[in-house]
Amino acid sequence: MADYLVKARAQGDLAPLRRLLDRGEIAVMRPFGQALDHSLRNARADPDGWAVWEENDYCSPPLAMERAAVLDAYFTNISVERVSKGKGWARIEDLPSLWTTPKP
Repeated sequence: MADYLVKARAQGDLAPLRRLLDRGEIAVMRPFGQALDHSLRNARADPDGWAVWEENDYCSPPLAMERAAVLDAYFTNISVERVSKGKGWARIEDLPSLWTTPKP
């Protein structure tokens, strides 16, 4: 397993994604649901409006299953940077939550 700092641009309103999280529909997806649920719930918004989070993943290429099932429906320009576990979260911990940031 590897850990990644993920950066992505939201495409449109993320309210439907938030509803999936709130209903627990992402957490039950196998095999990645619990990790993706945790990552998205804790995602941050950087000053340029990008969503950022740390994700652990087994896929090659990274996030392949997550993109196909969820991420590509809500985000574009998804990029990953390999990090040590927890280092991605440490880099973004001072940023505001993606879910409380006003959208342009």
